[in-house]
Amino acid sequence: MALCGSSISSHKLNSQIRTRNLSKSTFISMNSDTTISLSFSGSVSMGFNSRLNLASSTCSVKRNRFRNHGSRLKVVCIDYPRPELENTVNFVEAAYLSSTFRASPRPTKPLKVVIAGAGLAGLSTAKYLADAGHKPILLEARDVLGGKVAAWKDEDGDWYETGLHIFFGAYPNVQNLFGELGINDRLQWKEHSMIFAMPSKPGQFSRFDFLEVLPSPLNGIWAILRNNEMLTWPEKIKFAIGLLPAILGGQAYVEAQDGVSVKEWMRKQGIPERVTDEVFIAMSKALNFINPDELSMQCILIALNRFLQEKHGSKMAFLDGNPPERLCMPIVDHIQSLGGEVHLNSRIKSIELNDDSTVKSFLLTNGKVIEGDAYVCAAPVDILKLLLPENWKGVPYFQRLEKLVGVPVINVHIWFDRKLKNTYDHLLFSRSPLLSVYADMSVTCKEYYNPNQSMLELVFAPAEEWISRSDEDIIDATMSELAKLFPDEISADQSKAKIIKYHVVKTPRSVYKTVPNCEPCRPIQRSPIEGFYLSGDYTKQKYLASMEGAVLSGKLCAQAIVQDSELLTARSQKRIAQASSV
Repeated sequence: MALCGSSISSHKLNSQIRTRNLSKSTFISMNSDTTISLSFSGSVSMGFNSRLNLASSTCSVKRNRFRNHGSRLKVVCIDYPRPELENTVNFVEAAYLSSTFRASPRPTKPLKVVIAGAGLAGLSTAKYLADAGHKPILLEARDVLGGKVAAWKDEDGDWYETGLHIFFGAYPNVQNLFGELGINDRLQWKEHSMIFAMPSKPGQFSRFDFLEVLPSPLNGIWAILRNNEMLTWPEKIKFAIGLLPAILGGQAYVEAQDGVSVKEWMRKQGIPERVTDEVFIAMSKALNFINPDELSMQCILIALNRFLQEKHGSKMAFLDGNPPERLCMPIVDHIQSLGGEVHLNSRIKSIELNDDSTVKSFLLTNGKVIEGDAYVCAAPVDILKLLLPENWKGVPYFQRLEKLVGVPVINVHIWFDRKLKNTYDHLLFSRSPLLSVYADMSVTCKEYYNPNQSMLELVFAPAEEWISRSDEDIIDATMSELAKLFPDEISADQSKAKIIKYHVVKTPRSVYKTVPNCEPCRPIQRSPIEGFYLSGDYTKQKYLASMEGAVLSGKLCAQAIVQDSELLTARSQKRIAQASSV
């Protein structure tokens, strides 16, 4: 997805971490209050470094009965079975869209489509074009696949990622993609809960548990009503009344809230500010890495709609290993098996134009000229704006992009010298001023599993004031926050748990900042320039800035190209004829 890569920095503090043995079942007794048991089976080498083929397991949690939400947790790690997603309307719609590519008439002469950016949007575009019988040529600027889901292996063999990536049940196109590639077993599903740290009770959590026996939206309503730590009953009632217009008004109401921030909307609806402080600060940072005073309310309502209207919509899964190998490589293998090409270290220098302002070629920084029948920019919007030819900058379609700006994000990984006890096999909302969400990846992810040490992966957000700060400053600030989350185990001065090493990954411009009045600026995938298309989560699709949005944008981009295939073929034939007559 990125042509000009993220700024990556890391710092090594000690020698390598103990080698993991993923083929054994392990049980760890921490103390009388905390027990962790992990059972991960079988690993098979598949090439491309150390790709894993791991069988799925199950995950459960033991708490002191009777489900005291504010208690410390006993963790027993076994993955939950994949939820039944296939019968939802959105999953069926996504599956149908996928099928149209496979069922489309085979082209007599496949279109050669040049795509810039091998993030999920570019990979998705190429995958579905290949399914339709065309030949995508995918160019990635960096030496790693994935764009915003890229990851790197350090000298100890440990992985560090661009972000902490969660796969929701409400991601129908992503879920279909996993099924189409035959890799559903690579998603580690967690129990159906949302878990929040309790700032007023350090070291404790508050939970929203979705009952499996209830249909949507009753399971979501139950989860909210059952939680009494974060919201009082009067606050819940006022919140419910405030949400009524969104429930009754449907999609039209949701779209109309694009111009209002979360904080403004809450005040307008008479919802107590404590609801924002307790729930929506964490939710805003998790969705778009910014606070409620900046985020468009439309973003929150779209998420709530998906989570409440689909029984398994808010259920979460972790990938069982690093994204480039476990997710991106299967897509690449699929593309190449159908005749497509994928090239790393192929950075776009400029978009070269014909006399009529259509695209003539992509010029790479290595001097290569890549020509095709159609062209796609699947880079982030900030990169696209840098690449725009002067002739296009006056076109309203491109002018509107100025409103769309990537938000800074920092992803932090810290390896500790011990297994943290107050951890959990799930995504955790930190509710910290500086941290968004975090997870102990040594527990939640099979490839990163370690029975003796914890590795916390944390999203540092909002990051605008920190993106230019040193790694040391960021780690110091992170440790100060972790001392509040793990008061018995972590101290800012490392007098308790000690850091073995850390990696800090800075992305100065990540997903587009979903501030009010952005929606009209999001472009459709087919540009007004004949033969030029856009793909990316910032383009027009209903899932906003997310992995699901990126994959869907790729499908919509491929769909537009397939629909235009006759026009594009005729255009190419005309160009060839003109060239031969000269």
